Amino acid sequence: MTDLPDTMTAIEISTPGGPEVLVPVSRPMPLAGMGGLLIEVAAAGVNRPDLLQRQGHYPAPPGGSDLPGLEVAGRVVALGFGAHGFAVGDEVCALLAGGGYAQYAAVPAAQCLPVPKGLSLIEAASLPETFFTVYTNLVERAQFKFGDTVLIHGGTSGIGVAAIQMAAALGGKVFATAGSYDKAHFCETLGATRGINYKLEDFVELVKAGTGGRGVDIILDMVGGDYVQRNIACAAIDGRIVNIAFLHGARVEVDLNQVMRKRLTLTGSTLRPRSVEEKGAIAQELRRRIWPLIERGAIKPVVYKTFPLAEAAEAHRLMASSEHIGKIILTI
Repeated sequence: MTDLPDTMTAIEISTPGGPEVLVPVSRPMPLAGMGGLLIEVAAAGVNRPDLLQRQGHYPAPPGGSDLPGLEVAGRVVALGFGAHGFAVGDEVCALLAGGGYAQYAAVPAAQCLPVPKGLSLIEAASLPETFFTVYTNLVERAQFKFGDTVLIHGGTSGIGVAAIQMAAALGGKVFATAGSYDKAHFCETLGATRGINYKLEDFVELVKAGTGGRGVDIILDMVGGDYVQRNIACAAIDGRIVNIAFLHGARVEVDLNQVMRKRLTLTGSTLRPRSVEEKGAIAQELRRRIWPLIERGAIKPVVYKTFPLAEAAEAHRLMASSEHIGKIILTI
């Protein structure tokens, strides 16, 4: 297309710090790049890694945009040389290594997916970062299979909401922790057999009671710290514990005796540094296995609140409060 502007509005991290360091700026238009798409962004997801990047703890990978924003949805306005699978005018959602808080974003075509039928662009923007993360950790790292029991911590976070629904839709029995009885009940409306208020209830005790003392096959944990040994305690024989974050700290003491006796697998992953090829492979699996579940309503996006792009700081404040359920979205 030849009628694209030379510049765009974006939200920049002026210096590491609090939400107030997120400021609107004018930036040159990005280029689609080899094998890439240029997307006119309609909505961008806000994720906890964005807060870490703003604070100076999660820098963009080499060659990536310094702008925050790991997922967007919008309309394709230009194709880079060698890009295939999409056409100008298509509505897509995409996983980015950065650059989502802007009017336009460039992304490899391999990391894009069509907007699922029946979803708005705002709903579609809530999908990529969480669904790529959940799928690769639940299905690939933890080797989920039909009938597995799963414990998901942070059940009302964006990751948690996606994980509960995905595990339940694929035939799992799900337990989920959350920070209040209301949030625990919401987890049950998403498909969890039992929502657990971690502030007032012992998730180890309740998971063991709910599994006849056996424990769970898979634990998806974003807490780390003091949760690690408790996860080991409520894991079943041959259980798989997957860490995707460590809100309570990355350094822990582990009782290897229990790990050995239960034949446990302790694993984890990060998504942002992975190659375009790896992310593209995940995208294809999502399109094959998960997009049909979304399109028939077995999995539904949960958008808690939207903010205009210029109010990104307010969106970050809400994310930091942990008062939300599901996803926070910036609209452009």
